[in-house]
Amino acid sequence: MEQKFDRYITPMTHDELLAACRRIRHVALDMDGTIYMGSTLFPFTKDFLAMLTANGIGYSFLTNNPTRSIDDYLAKLARLGIEADHDQMYTTAVATIDYIKEKMPDVKTLYVVGTPSMEAEFRAAGFELTEPDAKEMPQCLVVAFDTTLTYPKLCRAAYLASQGIPYIATNPDRVCPTDQPTVLVDCGSLTTCIAHATGRQPDIVIGKPNPDMLSGIMYRHGLKANEIAMCGDRIYTDVAMAQNAGALGVLVLSGETTLDTAVNSDPNPPITARDIAVFGELLLEARQQ
Repeated sequence: MEQKFDRYITPMTHDELLAACRRIRHVALDMDGTIYMGSTLFPFTKDFLAMLTANGIGYSFLTNNPTRSIDDYLAKLARLGIEADHDQMYTTAVATIDYIKEKMPDVKTLYVVGTPSMEAEFRAAGFELTEPDAKEMPQCLVVAFDTTLTYPKLCRAAYLASQGIPYIATNPDRVCPTDQPTVLVDCGSLTTCIAHATGRQPDIVIGKPNPDMLSGIMYRHGLKANEIAMCGDRIYTDVAMAQNAGALGVLVLSGETTLDTAVNSDPNPPITARDIAVFGELLLEARQQ
């Protein structure tokens, strides 16, 4: 199978593939591993976005990485030469804030395992954050990908989880893609550590594959689920969310997932493409039929 792979594979017939691509009016894009790797923009990203705009296809950026605020992400995209606005960016930190405000309106105090940038977003949203050495019990525990993690911070989170207070994880990712010689331990690995220590899993995991991550896009743009394509480099988050939401899932092999993993997954992703440039070619082909 790997020797036969050129640009993409799909379990659909060619006619079914083109019909699915023809319906797409908006593309939701994962970031790390999809449009860039670490601090390096993929060479095809700008052309892909320009093609979408030229053909009247909207796009948004979705990320399970809550370590930066929306302003931080927009600044990073600008440094890489991509202009975007707030409505085009959705992070799991924002989704978690929305979830708490909607589902847990009485919650005001939180213990957050997250970066200072993420903590600032929660404070700006009106929450009070407690410290690792605080005596008072917060109303909710939030665990996220935290590049500033300390041992006392992790131990406090484990203790709070053991006390039975509401417990939310921002995303299930085990690692974060990087172009550096390291392994970036992500939120899913932290919650596994807490579970091993306490026996408790999060009450809810907000980010992809939770289909609610796409609901804001559908609401903002008046879209049906099958009019959205979700492109990302992970089967267990990006493609799974698309399937959960009824959207078109596009797995790209420019990040975490290997071709062997994609081929042996069950079910297979609707589209497995070398990168978003190949998916762009499919979108154009579908519109020329």
